[in-house]
Amino acid sequence: MKLYIKYMVGLPCRERVKEELERLRIPFGIIDIGVVELPDDLSLKQREKLKNNLLSYGLKLYSTNKGILFEKIKAAILEMISYSDGQPVMSFSIYLSSRLGYDYTYLANIFSEVSGISIQQYIILSKIERAKELVLTEDISISEIDYQLHYSSVAHLSGQFKKVTGLSPSGFKLIRQQEENLVKNKREKD
Repeated sequence: MKLYIKYMVGLPCRERVKEELERLRIPFGIIDIGVVELPDDLSLKQREKLKNNLLSYGLKLYSTNKGILFEKIKAAILEMISYSDGQPVMSFSIYLSSRLGYDYTYLANIFSEVSGISIQQYIILSKIERAKELVLTEDISISEIDYQLHYSSVAHLSGQFKKVTGLSPSGFKLIRQQEENLVKNKREKD
């Protein structure tokens, strides 16, 4: 059985979900972005308790098919972005349709209805988040990031990056490095 959880996007959210499952003594398997695999079905009481406990962290347990499909779309998009190796791949619309077994227009309508933004907007935001991660954690050039994320050019990546963050990729990296140096210097003084 799979549980789909709204707003579960990062490691801290996954840790909170894991803690709640352990506290409620609910056996679980893989915990990923927006989804938890369980070996068994939950009782109505367990589901309600988990739902209420997750709400205290700002997380919402989906119970509708639209919400579940929305989380599957997000997971598929993030999977395609996160595990991209720069090799040419099919378009997001073809990938999503084939991966989830629905017409892309239907998926796009569900996504917009649940999230309030289009799939394309979400893809852009997700690609920029991945670009930020690569800029900060990998020692690779912007053109390599452009290649990995399937942008048509460095200018296109830089333009979208600046539109979303307000900074160029190099400006973003410089500011983050300065912030880290300030924190490091403060720790050394204390």
